[in-house]
Amino acid sequence: MPAPRILVLNGPNLDILGRRDPAQYGTVTLQELEDLVRTTAEPLGLEVAFRQSNHEGELVTWLHEALDDHAGVVINPAAYAHTSVALHDAVEALTVPVIEVHLSNVFKREPFRHVDHVATAATAVIEGAGADGYRLAVLHLATLLG
Repeated sequence: MPAPRILVLNGPNLDILGRRDPAQYGTVTLQELEDLVRTTAEPLGLEVAFRQSNHEGELVTWLHEALDDHAGVVINPAAYAHTSVALHDAVEALTVPVIEVHLSNVFKREPFRHVDHVATAATAVIEGAGADGYRLAVLHLATLLG
Protein backbone atom coordinates (compact mmCIF):
# COMPACT_ATOMS: atom_id res chain seq x y z
CA MET A 1 0.00 0.00 0.00
CA PRO A 2 1.46 3.42 -0.92
CA ALA A 3 2.40 5.87 1.81
CA PRO A 4 -0.15 8.59 2.55
CA ARG A 5 0.84 11.79 0.77
CA ILE A 6 0.77 15.13 2.52
CA LEU A 7 0.93 18.47 0.78
CA VAL A 8 3.01 21.22 2.39
CA LEU A 9 2.30 24.64 0.89
CA ASN A 10 4.21 27.85 1.52
CA GLY A 11 2.93 31.27 0.53
CA PRO A 12 4.45 34.58 -0.50
CA ASN A 13 7.92 35.70 0.57
CA LEU A 14 8.75 32.35 2.16
CA ASP A 15 11.18 31.74 -0.71
CA ILE A 16 13.45 34.36 0.87
CA LEU A 17 13.42 32.96 4.39
CA GLY A 18 16.76 33.33 6.11
CA ARG A 19 17.31 36.68 4.42
CA ARG A 20 14.00 38.41 5.20
CA ASP A 21 13.71 39.93 8.67
CA PRO A 22 15.65 37.25 10.60
CA ALA A 23 14.64 38.87 13.89
CA GLN A 24 11.00 38.03 13.09
CA TYR A 25 11.32 34.80 11.08
CA GLY A 26 14.68 33.35 12.13
CA THR A 27 17.54 32.32 9.91
CA VAL A 28 16.13 29.03 8.64
CA THR A 29 15.79 28.80 4.86
CA LEU A 30 12.92 27.29 2.90
CA GLN A 31 15.20 24.40 1.94
CA GLU A 32 15.94 23.76 5.62
CA LEU A 33 12.19 23.76 6.35
CA GLU A 34 11.67 21.23 3.59
CA ASP A 35 14.45 19.04 5.02
CA LEU A 36 12.85 19.28 8.49
CA VAL A 37 9.44 18.30 7.11
CA ARG A 38 10.83 15.33 5.19
CA THR A 39 12.94 14.16 8.16
CA THR A 40 9.83 14.32 10.36
CA ALA A 41 7.44 12.72 7.86
CA GLU A 42 9.55 9.80 6.66
CA PRO A 43 9.62 7.77 9.91
CA LEU A 44 5.88 8.35 10.20
CA GLY A 45 5.34 6.68 6.83
CA LEU A 46 4.26 9.90 5.09
CA GLU A 47 5.24 10.99 1.61
CA VAL A 48 5.67 14.77 1.17
CA ALA A 49 4.95 17.15 -1.68
CA PHE A 50 6.57 20.47 -0.66
CA ARG A 51 5.82 23.62 -2.65
CA GLN A 52 6.09 27.42 -2.46
CA SER A 53 4.45 30.16 -4.50
CA ASN A 54 4.15 33.91 -4.36
CA HIS A 55 0.90 33.62 -6.36
CA GLU A 56 -2.45 33.18 -4.64
CA GLY A 57 -4.11 31.36 -7.54
CA GLU A 58 -1.34 28.78 -7.72
CA LEU A 59 -1.81 28.00 -4.03
CA VAL A 60 -5.57 27.60 -4.63
CA THR A 61 -4.91 25.23 -7.53
CA TRP A 62 -2.56 23.13 -5.42
CA LEU A 63 -5.15 22.96 -2.63
CA HIS A 64 -7.63 21.61 -5.17
CA GLU A 65 -5.18 18.76 -5.88
CA ALA A 66 -5.54 17.71 -2.26
CA LEU A 67 -9.18 16.84 -2.94
CA ASP A 68 -8.02 13.66 -4.70
CA ASP A 69 -4.31 13.18 -4.23
CA HIS A 70 -3.37 13.95 -0.61
CA ALA A 71 -4.29 12.67 2.84
CA GLY A 72 -3.68 16.01 4.53
CA VAL A 73 -2.27 19.50 4.12
CA VAL A 74 0.12 21.74 6.01
CA ILE A 75 -0.10 25.33 4.82
CA ASN A 76 1.73 28.51 5.69
CA PRO A 77 -0.33 31.02 3.71
CA ALA A 78 1.89 33.84 4.99
CA ALA A 79 0.34 37.25 4.30
CA TYR A 80 -2.48 35.67 2.29
CA ALA A 81 -3.89 34.38 5.59
CA HIS A 82 -5.02 37.93 6.28
CA THR A 83 -6.38 38.79 2.84
CA SER A 84 -7.48 35.73 0.90
CA VAL A 85 -11.06 34.58 0.92
CA ALA A 86 -10.07 32.36 -2.03
CA LEU A 87 -7.63 30.39 0.13
CA HIS A 88 -10.25 30.15 2.87
CA ASP A 89 -12.75 28.73 0.40
CA ALA A 90 -10.23 26.25 -1.04
CA VAL A 91 -9.31 25.00 2.45
CA GLU A 92 -12.96 24.82 3.45
CA ALA A 93 -13.71 22.65 0.39
CA LEU A 94 -11.23 19.98 1.52
CA THR A 95 -12.30 16.83 3.30
CA VAL A 96 -8.77 16.12 4.57
CA PRO A 97 -7.21 17.70 7.67
CA VAL A 98 -5.46 21.02 7.14
CA ILE A 99 -2.92 22.39 9.61
CA GLU A 100 -2.08 26.09 9.23
CA VAL A 101 1.41 27.17 10.31
CA HIS A 102 2.92 30.60 10.94
CA LEU A 103 6.55 31.05 11.97
CA SER A 104 5.72 34.11 14.08
CA ASN A 105 2.92 34.75 16.55
CA VAL A 106 0.67 36.96 14.44
CA PHE A 107 -1.15 38.24 17.53
CA LYS A 108 2.06 39.90 18.71
CA ARG A 109 2.27 41.78 15.42
CA GLU A 110 0.36 44.49 13.57
CA PRO A 111 -3.42 44.54 14.12
CA PHE A 112 -4.18 43.78 10.46
CA ARG A 113 -2.55 40.38 10.97
CA HIS A 114 -5.04 39.49 13.73
CA VAL A 115 -7.62 38.53 11.11
CA ASP A 116 -6.87 35.10 9.65
CA HIS A 117 -9.29 33.92 6.97
CA VAL A 118 -7.57 30.56 6.50
CA ALA A 119 -7.64 29.70 10.21
CA THR A 120 -11.43 29.68 10.26
CA ALA A 121 -11.39 26.82 7.75
CA ALA A 122 -8.31 24.93 9.02
CA THR A 123 -8.41 21.92 11.32
CA ALA A 124 -5.72 23.41 13.57
CA VAL A 125 -3.33 26.37 13.69
CA ILE A 126 0.25 26.42 14.98
CA GLU A 127 1.95 29.79 15.24
CA GLY A 128 4.87 31.39 16.97
CA ALA A 129 6.93 28.20 17.19
CA GLY A 130 9.33 29.18 14.41
CA ALA A 131 10.55 26.38 12.17
CA ASP A 132 9.51 23.83 14.80
CA GLY A 133 5.90 24.68 13.94
CA TYR A 134 6.30 22.71 10.72
CA ARG A 135 7.56 19.66 12.62
CA LEU A 136 4.65 19.95 15.06
CA ALA A 137 2.20 20.28 12.17
CA VAL A 138 3.47 17.09 10.52
CA LEU A 139 3.31 15.21 13.83
CA HIS A 140 -0.25 16.42 14.45
CA LEU A 141 -1.28 15.54 10.92
CA ALA A 142 0.15 12.04 11.36
CA THR A 143 -1.90 11.66 14.55
CA LEU A 144 -5.06 12.79 12.78
CA LEU A 145 -4.42 10.36 9.92
CA GLY A 146 -4.09 7.56 12.47
